[in-house]
Amino acid sequence: MVQSATGLLVLVLIAWLVSENRRAVRLWTIVVGIVLQLAVGFLFLKIAVIKDAFLSLNRLVMALDTATTAGTTFVFGFLGGAPLPFAETGMGSTFVMACKALPLILVVSALSSLLFYWRVLPVLVKVLSKALQKTMGIGGALGVSVAANIFVGMVEAPLFIRPYLANMTRSELFAVMTAGMATIAGTVMVLYATFLQNVIPDALGHILVASIISAPAAILVSMVMIPETGKITDGEIVPPNPAAGPMDAITRGASDGMGLLINVTGTLIVLVAMVSLADQALGLLPDVMGAPLTLPRLFGFVFRPLVWVIGVPWAESETAGMLMGVKTALNELLAYLEMSRLPADALSERSRLIMTYAMCGFANFGSLGILVGGMGAMAPSRRGEIVALGMRSLVSGTLATLMTGAVVGIFL
Repeated sequence: MVQSATGLLVLVLIAWLVSENRRAVRLWTIVVGIVLQLAVGFLFLKIAVIKDAFLSLNRLVMALDTATTAGTTFVFGFLGGAPLPFAETGMGSTFVMACKALPLILVVSALSSLLFYWRVLPVLVKVLSKALQKTMGIGGALGVSVAANIFVGMVEAPLFIRPYLANMTRSELFAVMTAGMATIAGTVMVLYATFLQNVIPDALGHILVASIISAPAAILVSMVMIPETGKITDGEIVPPNPAAGPMDAITRGASDGMGLLINVTGTLIVLVAMVSLADQALGLLPDVMGAPLTLPRLFGFVFRPLVWVIGVPWAESETAGMLMGVKTALNELLAYLEMSRLPADALSERSRLIMTYAMCGFANFGSLGILVGGMGAMAPSRRGEIVALGMRSLVSGTLATLMTGAVVGIFL
């Protein structure tokens, strides 16, 4: 607990050290941001009724997985989960990710679109937005975007406030980008939970709570790195592409999900190939500490002190640092996959939970290109500024998710 609490303050200090204007940083923003994170963490992790309600969401994962399997077996047969017409020669040898796991993105995308049409998600976004405005003192437009990031992706959330992007302050624009990097979308939230359900009990509930805690963390870190010195921007929800009816919402969601599915599939192929090339190049160097140098190991050395400071024991910090390295260099999907395949004694249960929260964000180099390209298209007049803030948003998003991991470490 003490280690994680210290880590929380250390991460704030790091954000302050790389701030554009340290003198303009408001102590009140830091205090309220930390208190709000701790309050949300306590509410969802210590209040039994609320904790059980959220953590029981694992049943939703099973239901969605069963429903998706019904569709994949119809289309892909045994590749999608139907009974095998032959004997399996090795455990898991017939698991084809593109046919069995990734199609879950299509189902969740269609379901999310339907929930937006029925006004369920917009109402939740509005409530959370008001809460952030009242507690963190931010404008309405920023509050809407950050709240939306809990449920949708880094490009979809800014669509809610697209008319306001051109006139937002530099600090607000950076906060929008940081929130996109510090959270994940509902379309992949369930997918990650399916990978983790065998190693993290009630994985979906934990991932959802992580996204909620990361919202105030993102505001805190962004407001420290680029403090607000102008007039905040107000705004209400702008519904993105309203559907004509429930079936239209489902088909639009499926179509959008297909684009995301293709993007995820292509990105995984390319990133894994790039890492393989990098590892082959690093393999030409002499061994380091008795083992060949690889890209995940290299990043592991960098992140080791950071994961230790948020609560991971030093003996496990090299493995945890490697996971953060995979998440940053590649993406969180591969990092969660890697964690699900670790030996049982590689990380303790507490460390696995801390890392589940600490890795729950889009802050990686691949997502950076998507964020800059998407927001640049929405606000062409600010494209240069968005590009300039890109690398800083990668740092701020990583600091925010690490803070979320530290908050969880306090309550475990």
